[in-house]
Amino acid sequence: MSDVSITIREAIPADAAEILAVMKQLSRETDFLVLDEVGMQLTPELLALNLADIYESENNLLLLALADEKIIGTASVKAAVDPSVAHIGEIGISILKAYWGIGLGSALLEEIIVWAQASGVIRRLELTVQVRNTRAIGLYQKFDFVKEGTLARGVRSAEGEFLPVDLMRRLID
Repeated sequence: MSDVSITIREAIPADAAEILAVMKQLSRETDFLVLDEVGMQLTPELLALNLADIYESENNLLLLALADEKIIGTASVKAAVDPSVAHIGEIGISILKAYWGIGLGSALLEEIIVWAQASGVIRRLELTVQVRNTRAIGLYQKFDFVKEGTLARGVRSAEGEFLPVDLMRRLID
């Protein structure tokens, strides 16, 4: 892995088809993700329109991690338009299994935090993480995210089992 050049950049509409392919691969590689079924059904054309909106938004972000120009991970911040909650960004980070454990999660999370601080809008980053995903929880704690509570039956596994998730947050400022 050490000879692979990794870059992080914002997603653009032209990335849509490759993002969809990577999300499908991610859904096969791990059961820690809670993938949006609607998002998985998007056509590349519709996703491209969404990516254009995200790129223009002041409180939404989609970062791509690339190894030799191939997408290997994503990091997103999703926030609402409604002014009363526009300051809250929900984080999602997904990395292909072959690239776990090389510090990519830390790099993506650091980029999100720097972006949030510079945004002038985002004042709270939050996420939910499966309680059994101890590696991810350790990553978030390393970046000063704190647990606000545990949601019983927060997610349902592919096998139909209900699993608890922790709600974690980091305040910006």
